[in-house]
This record gives sequence, C-alpha cells and structure tokens, in this order.
Amino acid sequence: MASAVAADPVRPKGALARLLQRKLALFGLVLIVAVVAGAVFAPLIAPYDPNAQHFDGLTLEGAPMPPGGAYPLGTDLLGRDLLSRILYGAQTSLIIGVVANGMALLIGTLVGITAGYFRGIVGAVLMRFTDLMMAFPALLLAICLAAIFTPSLWIVALVIALVNWVQTARVIYTETTSLAERDFIAAEKTLGAGHGRILFRHILPHLVPTIIVWGTLGISTTVLLEATLSYLGVGVQPPTPSWGNIIFENQTYFQAAPWLVFIPGACIVLLALAFNLVGDALRDVLDPTQRGRD
Repeated sequence: MASAVAADPVRPKGALARLLQRKLALFGLVLIVAVVAGAVFAPLIAPYDPNAQHFDGLTLEGAPMPPGGAYPLGTDLLGRDLLSRILYGAQTSLIIGVVANGMALLIGTLVGITAGYFRGIVGAVLMRFTDLMMAFPALLLAICLAAIFTPSLWIVALVIALVNWVQTARVIYTETTSLAERDFIAAEKTLGAGHGRILFRHILPHLVPTIIVWGTLGISTTVLLEATLSYLGVGVQPPTPSWGNIIFENQTYFQAAPWLVFIPGACIVLLALAFNLVGDALRDVLDPTQRGRD
C-alpha cells in the first residue's frame, strides 16, 4: 500500500543519450576517456620507464631536452622522458581521484542521511561536527594531516577524503530532511516499516542522482587538491610520478624549459575541467525540474 503513495525516485533512464546531446559534456567525456585510456595503457604506450634517467636526455650544458625526436614532450631536469611521466602521473591522479572521492562520498552520504533521517540529538551532533570540519580551510587541514602521516599514495587519498566529505554531507542532509517529511515515508512508518527498509528502499534511491552528480564534481576537486599537496611536497612522493610533483621538481626550469611546467599544469586543468563539465551536465540531466528544457 505504501508503495502506491511513494513518489518515484528520479531514474537516470536515457540520461546518457541526453548527456551526449550536450556539446560541452561530450567534450568533457572525450577528455576523461582520453586520460583514462592513457593511464590504463601507460605500460604499453609510454616510450620509456618513467623513472629511467637517459644519458642522452640532457643537453651538453646539462639542461632538459626540448620536445621532439626520441622524446616527444622533452625531458625533465634528470633526463627522464616527460611523456612517460605524464602518462604514469595520470594513473596517480585518477587512482587518488576515484579512491579519495569515493571514500568522501561514502562518509558524507552516511553522515548526511543519518542526520537527516533521525534528526534530534543524533542529527544535531553529526551536523555540528560537520560544521566544525567546514570551519577549517580544506587545504590547510589536508597539509596538517599529510604532515602527521607518512605521505604515500593511499595516505594522500585518505587525507583528501577526510577533508572533502563535508560538502556532500550537507547536501545529503538537506535532501534527506525533506524526503523524511514526505507522505510516503509517513505511510511506511504507519505500516511498521523499519528504519533500514525506509532508508535503503525509499530514501536512498531518491538520493542516487545527487550522489552521482557530487561524485563526478568531487573528482575534479580531488584532482586539484592532490596536485596541490604534491606540489607542496606533502603529497605523493618522488620518484612516483604525479602531475603536481612533476611541476614541483621542474619549477626551477620554468623560464628555460617552460614545457616542464606548462604540460602537467595543462593536464591538471583539463582533467578538472572535464569532470566539472560532465558533472554540471549530469546535474541538469538528472534533475527532474530540468526535463523538457533541453
């Protein structure tokens, strides 16, 4: 009976087709696919080992080689192939982006849905803790946490997750609070449905579009934060290639060899932009109030 009065959750049926109709979203998808393909197939398409130092990778004066010839994107200050390091650096950015953002999304969703559904003292405690976390600048908090722990790929992912979940928690909390007051939830409670059934069978399906959108947008934030931490020396540590530490290592050659800074910087910006474009498009496609407006 309760299902008869329950509002249908927003279903992403045909969302991909509508998404592909948007030129900016399609451009973002192409960029994402290109980066993912480069990262996945890096062992096959990278010309060299990313950490190998080549005797012919430096000029007679000891400067990096410019793009061209055996090194399509040139070499860095140690004579390592930049293209190979960029491809393997994409692996680092994507692994941290997906893992860290996935953990942040899980924590934020659990906190938000619990606080929004139960409210009372439970909701107040959880949301005041969320407010406390939001009071700290994310970058400063991430630097402090990264300084406490020994930096590594997985520690950096954990640190980023611990500072990025608060926005998701806020959004999920607001939507859950609204859903918990709907008539179909009251009907379920009247019929004796347990909290688990209401949360996972009725409320969570309505939150899926929001989770998808925030999951996509969050990857761009995660990629930028990882690059920033690596650039500051508290992120992924050399010799593991990361777009952030590639810039850090080669910044002294900014004027003599600008490609060493420009190319990894462009990769960071383009990947973050791609996820933002797709996330914005998904928000419109999955938002029922936008249907029929395309």
